[in-house]
Amino acid sequence: MKSFADLEPREILALAISLEEEHGRIYGEYAEGLRESFPASANVFTEMAEEENEHRRWLIDLFRRKFGQHIPLIRRQDVKGFVTHEPIWMARPLGLEKVRQQAEAIEYETRLFYERALERAADTDIRKLLGDLAAAEAQHVSLAQKLGETHLTTDARADEAEVQRRMFVLQIVQPGLVGLMDGSVSTLAPLFAAAFATHNSWETFLVGLAASIGAGVSMGFAEALSDDGSLTGRGRPLIRGIITGAMTTFGGVFHTLPYLLTDFKTATTLAIVVVLIELWLIAWIRARYMDTRFLRAAFQVVVGGLIVFGAGVFIGSFGGGH
Repeated sequence: MKSFADLEPREILALAISLEEEHGRIYGEYAEGLRESFPASANVFTEMAEEENEHRRWLIDLFRRKFGQHIPLIRRQDVKGFVTHEPIWMARPLGLEKVRQQAEAIEYETRLFYERALERAADTDIRKLLGDLAAAEAQHVSLAQKLGETHLTTDARADEAEVQRRMFVLQIVQPGLVGLMDGSVSTLAPLFAAAFATHNSWETFLVGLAASIGAGVSMGFAEALSDDGSLTGRGRPLIRGIITGAMTTFGGVFHTLPYLLTDFKTATTLAIVVVLIELWLIAWIRARYMDTRFLRAAFQVVVGGLIVFGAGVFIGSFGGGH
């Protein structure tokens, strides 16, 4: 692996050709991955790919005039100092903001490369081309923003923002809400059954903790194995599983924590208050993100939770602990 300072002029041009070709292909992959959900941004990256290909042709023409037909293969990984970009273009579906951020990082890195190459170039023609390319990059650190002025109209931006919101709800909010509801409601019965059967804070805490972890693992696996997200657009199954499992465990542990208090009555009173807060929070999230009226969501969640809570208390009343 060579350092940039050791590259000869022909090697600098060869590296520039390789970079422009790589960037053009990356932007082409962005365009392909975004076309179905974000057609306006796909057009932006299509133009970006075409501009990178135009830069590559300029560099190739100059190289052939100066050094002949053979262009040595020099890539970014062959030279010290270059950043290895995460291959997000291989993921489906593509995240729009992450793609734009990576495109801006690539453009910024390319501008710095041309500026450094310009400092080391002595040939007039090479200096002129490198200077033109450096100036082009300096004028738009984010080429995506410049091209967006052409394609991303107000309506297009609004449409894409709505698509992003739906994807966020589908891939993050929905699995998290499912987990939170399951953890908050399903653990009520075993927790309060143990509480009213034993009247012992520590034993109740252990039951609640075990129920929360068990529910989290079960829900996490169930969500991850439900579908691969390729047709439903629900995102990566592993991420969904982690979100659902974590929120399930959190939902159960949150109202279990009061039983770390040694005074049973205080712990139980606080746990009931926490349960009510959880149920109202779930109702608010459903109303906020799932297009459900708050009163309807509150009725469904709170009434259901209270039924499970009552079942736990009823079952626990048959216990012998006092």
